[in-house]
Amino acid sequence: MRVIAGELGGRRLKAPGGRDTRPTSDRVREAVFAMLGDVHAASVLDLFAGTGALGIEALSRGARCAVFVERDAAAARVLKGNLASLGIAGEAVEVRQVEALKALREANARQETYDLVFIDPPYGRARPTPATSASSIADGWGPRLSAILPALLSPGARVVVESDRRAPIALDFAIERSRRYGDTSITIHRHQ
Repeated sequence: MRVIAGELGGRRLKAPGGRDTRPTSDRVREAVFAMLGDVHAASVLDLFAGTGALGIEALSRGARCAVFVERDAAAARVLKGNLASLGIAGEAVEVRQVEALKALREANARQETYDLVFIDPPYGRARPTPATSASSIADGWGPRLSAILPALLSPGARVVVESDRRAPIALDFAIERSRRYGDTSITIHRHQ
């Protein structure tokens, strides 16, 4: 896994072992940023950050700052290691090791706003079990995120949702673009 383009293009990123963290593939990241276009000077929120690949890619392409939210301790350690090895430090980046919805509530209390939000929950948490359906799981994330995100979005902000195509997460925002890459569904929403 590597940074695709920008100032850090070609630099390697590490991922934690095991199956708990599923980094966004280079191919999908390249497609996401091709759809997004210019992210220069954007303030970025990378929810369910994992390795930090999406937020790091945005920083490499000129984003002003990024907040990474990752509750898993092993993934957060790898994320911090990736930032350190790339020389990304200072006030431009922050790693918050907390559950995503709690992080959103805390950001709201601090009156933070973002121009670009990446949402990429673990597919295991989004994938249905015999006792649940794909739509009920996706429907669970969609309303909760749709309720809290608007207060955190600057005018015209974009929200990129990466999810399992069998359990896509639907937000209550206008869809700007949507694509599928194998089992991965990418939807870019625009905040009005």
